[in-house]
Amino acid sequence: MARYDLSETEWRLIQPLLPNKPRGVARVDDRRVINGIFYILRTGSPWRDLPGRYGPHTTVYNRFNRWAKAGVWVRVFEALSAASPGSMHLIDSSIIRAHQHAAGGKRGPGDHAIGRSRGGLSTKINALVDQDGLPLRITLSAGQASDKAAVEELIYGLKPAKALVADRGYDAQAVIDLVRSRGGCAHIPTQKDRKVQRSVDPAIYRQRNVVERYFCKLKHFRRVATRFDKLARNFLAAVLLASTRLWLRAYESTT
Repeated sequence: MARYDLSETEWRLIQPLLPNKPRGVARVDDRRVINGIFYILRTGSPWRDLPGRYGPHTTVYNRFNRWAKAGVWVRVFEALSAASPGSMHLIDSSIIRAHQHAAGGKRGPGDHAIGRSRGGLSTKINALVDQDGLPLRITLSAGQASDKAAVEELIYGLKPAKALVADRGYDAQAVIDLVRSRGGCAHIPTQKDRKVQRSVDPAIYRQRNVVERYFCKLKHFRRVATRFDKLARNFLAAVLLASTRLWLRAYESTT
């Protein structure tokens, strides 16, 4: 087994979540193709440099692209993350530099979540993780977008947690009220220039480091640490697949 390939346990977990094989011509071996996709995500290599053991690079890329368009990677991620007890939610964001291959040329209509921040053209990954640092919801926005604007989309549809923890970049009354309306408590420090300061339980706030560790693990996948994909849909698929791998490893460690 090559370095970045799925283990037997990981494959048993993900295989039932993949689309059923269509009638007629048999689909190219799913495990080999997905191992090829993870090789690209982990190494950051161009698709055309995929080692021959994974088959034609066009087959692997086309599967990644087609299933991204069909929402397969989203459904796989959501199926695995559904096991989280979600007793605590922690939110943060991370800026990802957009490579010239992603930022240049025509991308067609639509929002591609590329904007200009201090570091140049970039994308922001917004993530909500549970108390173990495992991701439950991920969205993309342009690099210059406000962190606060992503909160509603991150928590929408999730079972409310008793506590939501975030840094002072998320300090807004609208965010506090939104969390409270869902029966939770927002542990978010106030901006230093505010006259009225909220108190935040230090023990709870210290747990925010689990979301920072999540981003560190996520950026081990070089195809995520730098954005090469022109389409936001495909870059989000890459982030979701990297996050899926973190879930698979968490499941494997408990079996």
